[in-house]
Amino acid sequence: MSKKAKFTKLDTIMAVAGRDPDANFGIVNPPVYHASTILFPTVEKLHNRQPLDGVGYGRNGTPTQFSLEEAFAELEGAHRCVAVQSGLAAITGAVTGFVKAGDHMLVTDNAYGPTRRYANTVLAKFGVETTYYDPMIGAGIAKLIRPNTKVVFVEAPGSQTFEVQDVPAIADAAHKAGATVIMDNTWATPLFFRPFDKGADVVVHAGTKYVVGHSDAMLGLINCKDRATFETVKTTCMAFGFHAAPDDVYLGLRGLRTMGVRLRQHQKSALDIAQWLKTRAEVDTVLHPALPDCPGHAVYKRDFSGSSGLFAFTLKGEYTDEAEARMLDGLRIFGMGYSWGGYESLMIPGHPGAYRTANPWPEKKRIYRLHIGLEDVEDLRQDLADGLERLKANA
Repeated sequence: MSKKAKFTKLDTIMAVAGRDPDANFGIVNPPVYHASTILFPTVEKLHNRQPLDGVGYGRNGTPTQFSLEEAFAELEGAHRCVAVQSGLAAITGAVTGFVKAGDHMLVTDNAYGPTRRYANTVLAKFGVETTYYDPMIGAGIAKLIRPNTKVVFVEAPGSQTFEVQDVPAIADAAHKAGATVIMDNTWATPLFFRPFDKGADVVVHAGTKYVVGHSDAMLGLINCKDRATFETVKTTCMAFGFHAAPDDVYLGLRGLRTMGVRLRQHQKSALDIAQWLKTRAEVDTVLHPALPDCPGHAVYKRDFSGSSGLFAFTLKGEYTDEAEARMLDGLRIFGMGYSWGGYESLMIPGHPGAYRTANPWPEKKRIYRLHIGLEDVEDLRQDLADGLERLKANA
């Protein structure tokens, strides 16, 4: 806002941060700047431009991008934020800034799949070794840290299987060894988990998910705890040419204003569905951090203030591919797609056993990941119930 007032309540920050109507003819929302060339009135200003802090070239940021970065940094309590073109770009841009050939990195075994792929292909090719650790390792991670360990990458809860890590314990061990802690906080968002309070140095988000909230834009956000980490991340992203598109940034700004309202509904509906699934005879386990039998639930209760709409479940017994297809193909509301965080509900099958190494998952144990959207819960229950009936009928 024009008066630069600072607020502590997250709902207020989401509504007011990163906008300045006084600077935009009274217009409530920041306008969209499409830019490549930036003109300088004098040679002195051309030579003294500040690429990390001002408008110098369109790829390095425009007032639209700066508005979103200001708002999101304030929301999570960061020093500065860097907006990039996707959640994966946020991960790769953040990690690459802190490693070099000969370094070692620790990554949670339940990390987002493309995080593993980046570590196993690109980083490995350039001489960075990655070790995957058991998500439930806690302070025991100290035994895996080497003299050349530069990054510890955490994600809580983890992708597909939703174990909740003890981030403070892991961060403490990492910092004692001089390593940087990078956390993927997309699931909880700044509303339900405060990474900088728990020891993170850099926090990445797929803004594509709950920030945008409508499944129609790609966006990544990197929050940095201090000036030094910001300079490292921003310089790396600039060197790669990472750049958030102006229209996607605008959609991220617009989505941010309603994220709190949407997240609370996602949370409420997802808990309803998760508890209902526990009553179904076909269901073996429900992997939702807010439920007592999810690994790391005690840590969740200690460190988190809420949950989002993403969780998973497993089935009792084994079913054929044909039975699984009957269940999924006939869904009327739940779509099948590799994303989440939007207004629409999604359901996809997964096979964690295909990639887990530090904490192996039973090879034949499939999971079904759900994102609970904003539809009526009764309709969602019925859609799932019908799917489970088709599964049994075709077993």
